Amino acid sequence: MINFIVCEDDSKYRKSIETIITSCMMKNEIEYDIHSFKDCDENFLNIINTKLSFKIYILDIEMPSGSGIDMARIIRNKDVDSMIIFLTGHQELSPIIMKNDFLFLSFINKFDNYEKRLKVAIEKALKMLKVRKTIRFKDSGITYTIALDDILYITKDSIERKSIIKTDYNEFKLNKSLSELLPMLDDNFIQTHRACIVNKKRIVSYNKPKRIITFDNGETVDIVSTRFEGELI
Repeated sequence: MINFIVCEDDSKYRKSIETIITSCMMKNEIEYDIHSFKDCDENFLNIINTKLSFKIYILDIEMPSGSGIDMARIIRNKDVDSMIIFLTGHQELSPIIMKNDFLFLSFINKFDNYEKRLKVAIEKALKMLKVRKTIRFKDSGITYTIALDDILYITKDSIERKSIIKTDYNEFKLNKSLSELLPMLDDNFIQTHRACIVNKKRIVSYNKPKRIITFDNGETVDIVSTRFEGELI
């Protein structure tokens, strides 16, 4: 899922940005969500700290409680992978943005054909996200894109007969078998059971007597069989 995080105090521009995002995403058939804020308040800071897949920030520079430049600093202290697009009426602040190492994608002037330039920036962001190692699949007409690094493990739901991809932020159920999914993954994934595949990069410990795997976010899974235990150890 692509998460667009918009921080813009002007309701007219905020609604326009949401419309532009929707028009771009409709032709891409990728699952997405828009998180809109009218200020860089506590709610906005909370979403910066929330683990979500593929974040694309669209930030106004001047807001009631602070600056988009300050927010970009906070974002980059925690996250170097998310995309940042600055959208502002203050063209004179461009040199300040340039001097800071924000790794931003685009600086767009609201008074210089911003609708077209924002569409181009979003399309560029989507192309850049595809460079990261991902797993892509289509289910019920929706195309899902999940970064491999975000996956903890994949299990089989024996009742619904679906595979469940467990990430930091969500569970995805799909009509594919584990044997179909395994070739779509990289060498960091190993099978621990006929009904479980784990991301070994995310493992911090394995309790052999109890057969419990602990991941770097504190979650655990205990689907390990003797047949596959050797590779896990």
